[in-house]
Amino acid sequence: MARMTKHRDLPQKICPCCHRPFRWRKKWARIWEEVRYCSEKCRRSRAEGRRDAAGR
Repeated sequence: MARMTKHRDLPQKICPCCHRPFRWRKKWARIWEEVRYCSEKCRRSRAEGRRDAAGR
């Protein structure tokens, strides 16, 4: 039987938008290196912030 991985043993990153730590999720297994934001809300708010700074 396979061993369960403890939550504390999973890889972790810091979200550049909210500055909170977030951990690896199974749905991100193939793209973990590309994941930057902890949630869709952070990803969207970061994109909106760039548009506002550009004066659009």
